[in-house]
Amino acid sequence: MQRYIIPPVSADYREEPLRLTDDLFHHMIHVMRMKQENRVYLADSTGISFIAEITDIANDTVTLKWVEDEGKSTEMPVQVTIACGLPKGDKLEFIVQKGTELGAHAFIPFAAKNSVVKWTPDKSAKKQQRLQKIAKEATEQSHRQIEPTVLPVQTLKELLAEAKKYTHVLIAYEEDAKSGESSALVETLSSIRKGDTLLFVFGPEGGFAPEEVEQFLQAGCKSCALGPRILRAETAPLYALSAVSYQIELRNGVKEND
Repeated sequence: MQRYIIPPVSADYREEPLRLTDDLFHHMIHVMRMKQENRVYLADSTGISFIAEITDIANDTVTLKWVEDEGKSTEMPVQVTIACGLPKGDKLEFIVQKGTELGAHAFIPFAAKNSVVKWTPDKSAKKQQRLQKIAKEATEQSHRQIEPTVLPVQTLKELLAEAKKYTHVLIAYEEDAKSGESSALVETLSSIRKGDTLLFVFGPEGGFAPEEVEQFLQAGCKSCALGPRILRAETAPLYALSAVSYQIELRNGVKEND
């Protein structure tokens, strides 16, 4: 069944008919050619996810009724946010699309010192809108139940302030890979508990400036290597998300807080 991310539903969504319009109506009726009695998954990004059946199709509105709640969660049990130094071209679009498929909870573009790309306020708003649309489409494609949030571009100062909100903050630093560091990522993932949050920060193509890393470390963040090889700016976030998923979804699960 097709999955759609919809606006928040009311508390009585199981009893009241649900009416969808605009892009949702267009995709269901004109793209997917759905008819009455066809069923879809609907998720409203607050954790509510259910199966609904089409009961009526009007000129610009499709009406559905609740059938049953979805019985399983496809969300990562730990909220992982990916912060990326602005990369060149469409690499950030790639990171958001694939990162959404891999379970990221949010994305933060930031203006790193070595970022070649510069976003003006007007460009930033348009880019954020574009990236949010990509996240929504990837959420539906990968059958996730909560759409990741794409935050506005941040300065290093703003990102350091944002980092204080997280239980764990890891900086993927290529000099750690070159020196053979191999424990910080493993130790952090092994210590994660239910309810924790993790911020993963990645530099642009030119990497972090030494003073940026120093500021992160002074703020209590940890630097880590992602294996012994140097990864591209668009590859590193996907490696990290895969490692988190393996550790907490496939291997050990998430431990309860003591």
